[in-house]
Amino acid sequence: MAIILGIDPGSRVTGYGVIRSHGNRLEFLDCGVVRVEMKSHAERLQTIFKGISQVVEKHKPTEVAIEEVFVGRNASSALKLGQARGAAMVACLQYDIYMAEYSARSVKSSVTGSGSAEKQQVQHMVRAILSFTGELTEDAADGLAIAVCHANTSKNLIRLAGAKSFSRKRIR
Repeated sequence: MAIILGIDPGSRVTGYGVIRSHGNRLEFLDCGVVRVEMKSHAERLQTIFKGISQVVEKHKPTEVAIEEVFVGRNASSALKLGQARGAAMVACLQYDIYMAEYSARSVKSSVTGSGSAEKQQVQHMVRAILSFTGELTEDAADGLAIAVCHANTSKNLIRLAGAKSFSRKRIR
């Protein structure tokens, strides 16, 4: 059994989702966003770090999955997004939690079957997969989708290896 925290990093809104994975069963535990107000960039990073740290302390995930940075046309935006992602990563790594990284395309493909799925399709499939009926913002849905992607990827790796289960240990 694994408790997986999925993180969709953003410099203004960072979405997260927490699920429990037990065999083929995925169970919704929590989701939400860390919203930063109009502060300096350094204060935004601190807010992301503290917010994700609180989620980790509350749910004690055994694994974390985070979305990779997509570099578009604006290098400044990509840099800020990368820094926000780094703040979220360090918040998890301070607890020595295994971390995996996934591209947006692989997350969408894992959840919807199409790497080019729209946000609404991702939201719809996350609701269906987790039998979720509550309020769900796009950023929180993305956090849950990343967690679901990680759970599915881990299950497939176990199956391909022919193992019944596996344990991840940090190599120092």
